[in-house]
Amino acid sequence: MKILITNDDGIYSPGIAALAQVALRFGEVRIVAPDVEQSSMGHAITHSRPLTYKKSPITFDGIEAFRVNGTPADCVAIGLHMYPDTDVVLSGINMGPNLGNSMWHSGTLAAAKQAVLLGIKGIALSTPVGQSEPDFDGLASYVEESLALLLRDTKLGLYNVNFPPEPKGIKWTRQSVRLYDGNVVPGEDPMGRKNYWITVTPLEPAEEDTDRWAVENGFVSITPLRLDLTNETELSQYLSV
Repeated sequence: MKILITNDDGIYSPGIAALAQVALRFGEVRIVAPDVEQSSMGHAITHSRPLTYKKSPITFDGIEAFRVNGTPADCVAIGLHMYPDTDVVLSGINMGPNLGNSMWHSGTLAAAKQAVLLGIKGIALSTPVGQSEPDFDGLASYVEESLALLLRDTKLGLYNVNFPPEPKGIKWTRQSVRLYDGNVVPGEDPMGRKNYWITVTPLEPAEEDTDRWAVENGFVSITPLRLDLTNETELSQYLSV
């Protein structure tokens, strides 16, 4: 199996190195990642300037690795151009969760989506970050088990995987969709200039069997996704008129 790995934290992130080491157990690994952090970049595509790639300044135990001056989605496009024989794209392991509503702006998930748009299976992987770096060694067995489930074949599909700090099992989940307060809190910097913080306090708890509920309760969450955003229930109402 030919595996392309990227992320949105950048080529220097320990998460991408941890994922690459586990992925080697499943096939040949190549890395094409942003040259700087691109967190919360969403599915941005660079079209106003040319992109370039350079050999990674750090080594990954013999894995061919390159850095791109672009977004996560750009890295997948460039990576699949460089390696057209790729079977699957892995994005992560992201330093921070990508659960529920955060899927809309996640650069990690955008890279997996870009793969699917180009006809390749895409899998995004993330884990929360606390006061210290995630214990990637402790997560390795669950990363391997999750990939074993999802790499049984190369059938086209999009998956979002989130690891709690200390997993106790794996659950198939649906996306948690919650409303947030979205309050704008005015502030002021030391120079007296106005600034603003937007709060994201959830207005209701996560529902059972959702991705957020699973991670909050110590389970790895695997959520199958799709690119079609059509609200079929509402559409059927209009078509029946």
